[in-house]
Amino acid sequence: MAQRGSDDPHLQRGSRHRQGYSLCGPGPRLALDWPADKLTVWLLDDGDRASFRAFAEEAGIRYVARPTHEHAKAGNINYALRQASGDLVAIFDCDHLPTRSFLQMTVGWFYRDPRLGVVQTPHHFFSADPFEHNLQRFRKMPNEGALFYGLVQDGNDMWDASFFCGSCAVIKRSALDEIGGIAVETVTEDAHTSLRLHRLGYTSAYIRIPLAAGLATESLSAHIGQRIRWARGMVQILRLDNPLFGKGLNLGQRLCYFNAMLHFLSGIPRLIFLTAPLAFLILHAYIIYAPAAAIALYMLPHIFHSALTNSRLQGKVRHSFWGEVYETVLAWYIARPTTVALFAPHKGKFNVTAKGGMTEEVYLDLSVSRPYLILILLNLCGLGFGIWRICTGPADEVLTLILSMLWTLYNMTILGGALAVAFESRQVRTNPRVEMVMPAAIKLANGHLYPCTVKDYSNGGVGVLLEDALPLADKERVWLLLRHGQREQAFAAKVQRVFGRKLGLELEPMEQAQHIAFIQCTFARADTWSLWQQRLGKDRPLHSLLDITLLGWGAYWRLARTSPIGFVCILLEKLARWLLSFVPRRVSPDFRSGAPTTQTVKG
Repeated sequence: MAQRGSDDPHLQRGSRHRQGYSLCGPGPRLALDWPADKLTVWLLDDGDRASFRAFAEEAGIRYVARPTHEHAKAGNINYALRQASGDLVAIFDCDHLPTRSFLQMTVGWFYRDPRLGVVQTPHHFFSADPFEHNLQRFRKMPNEGALFYGLVQDGNDMWDASFFCGSCAVIKRSALDEIGGIAVETVTEDAHTSLRLHRLGYTSAYIRIPLAAGLATESLSAHIGQRIRWARGMVQILRLDNPLFGKGLNLGQRLCYFNAMLHFLSGIPRLIFLTAPLAFLILHAYIIYAPAAAIALYMLPHIFHSALTNSRLQGKVRHSFWGEVYETVLAWYIARPTTVALFAPHKGKFNVTAKGGMTEEVYLDLSVSRPYLILILLNLCGLGFGIWRICTGPADEVLTLILSMLWTLYNMTILGGALAVAFESRQVRTNPRVEMVMPAAIKLANGHLYPCTVKDYSNGGVGVLLEDALPLADKERVWLLLRHGQREQAFAAKVQRVFGRKLGLELEPMEQAQHIAFIQCTFARADTWSLWQQRLGKDRPLHSLLDITLLGWGAYWRLARTSPIGFVCILLEKLARWLLSFVPRRVSPDFRSGAPTTQTVKG
């Protein structure tokens, strides 16, 4: 099944808000390496759209549109399950593209373990999330979800506590029937369904190899909305079906589920951390009743030790100090829904995550960044009070004031990083590009073949590197030759740009069979996503701290440039560049962190 309100670029273009679901989905799902008589593809459309129905008929897959719409995604899947009859159910969000080997890598485990209820694979994204896109960190560092799918879920699996994540998974149908289908009591129906399976004695498995890839949320507001739903749902489970109590779970499973739910209660503690030093700076209230020297002697070694330990344990999947930025971005927004869910767990509804949109201009999302701006102003006030008290207060408090002000400066650095994420960058590609090194060939109209290497591709274009430069004209028609197993496929394309040996091709419209063949040769290759994480840089704690510092304070500079004093900032930039022009250096610093010269602010 394909599910959820995600956008599938292979399913339909143009619409930004959709809610489509499929029990194995379109696109490459028609090209899975699996016997055709043992595979039925279902497209679940909770919007009952004629265009989706027509697409399903054209693609030769089953289409389901339920008459009612209760329980959102869970209800949509449960309605389709009453019509499907397979022994196993593979579920994908409509923006996820599985590799051809997905079922080959997952189904066999059900025969090895008769009590296996669900096999989950990572949620991998071939487009940049808001942090990667707005901070220009795509493919340079692990994304926000890499820690969970690269380390935490693997650790859960050791205790037989890995859980269903809503997509890219295979579930045993008889086990689903035994628990009454997908859970509908909470808005995180996936984890709740796994919890019920584990309570009945079913096991779970997690394969850490990415076997599917999809679209990440493009905007920060959409990202926050998605995380709010996750946070609310996990706290709902904590209240309605607490894993610490009840039958069926071993100690390891109880602790793993409890840990996953406690994670989303970090909003209020994070807000307290961001404002704690202000208690002493502004209100003269001692939150730690101890001399400043003693606090430093205990605190600094702990911070140093924690940073090194985190880097050693999770450096491959999360670089040092970036977790602070991620939590700060979400803290304000998850604090309220999680608190409400603790006292009123039945409140809250499923929200669809919009994907596949474009951003035409750079702007500061003021509606999202307003909480960060308030916290920044409070910390600025704290610094002002600290300076005033150092000048006028008793001498024995100076060291404590300096320590509190250093804490405040660190908080402002992290808040600046959160503010930097709220500067939405331009997103003009409707089809995200995927980097991939793959042998290919270019065929010209005269029949000559020239070997090349595919460097990146999307659903509408390909970037290749030729062995030797060719005299190709703009818009010249060529054919790209790609291999799929022992077969070779040719795809007509037009030359869009030529830079020496680098060639940009725009693919011509393809028929359905040709499109499926292209997906088989690119997105659905078994090895497409397997080495992605290995190409990311290593964690260097001091480098990460410096990176976040420059990023955070660079965001304040960008904010100042959009304010009434922006002309002063521009003059200072020009003055700095003029002065630096007398100093021989290879790269001049960019005080605006690469920010465009014009920006707007949107409420």
